[in-house]
Amino acid sequence: MKENQEDYSKVEYAKDSPTRSILKAISWRFIASGTTFLVTFFIFSNTSGHTFDQALETAWYVTVTEFSAKILIYYLHERLWTNIHWGKYWRRSYWKRRSWKKLYRRMHDDQNI
Repeated sequence: MKENQEDYSKVEYAKDSPTRSILKAISWRFIASGTTFLVTFFIFSNTSGHTFDQALETAWYVTVTEFSAKILIYYLHERLWTNIHWGKYWRRSYWKRRSWKKLYRRMHDDQNI
């Protein structure tokens, strides 16, 4: 029974720093907002009677608004998940106890007896 108990006092917890979280948020927002800009520009330039400059301006406003709102929401989401320990720390002994090699050997040793 002692083997299955996890000793969390020996596990060193490490969280992402706030700086790392904000840099992750910014890098993701550039990728996602670039996609939003392209989609918005494509929709406004092809499906409406807007000129190229009007479609560009509309896509820019949508992208800036979306970037600002979503980076804040993502940062808060990231900081929330940083404080949740579930599923974050796996112990190596988990995989050692369930090793397929051990199961294979045990199965074959039982047959040879």
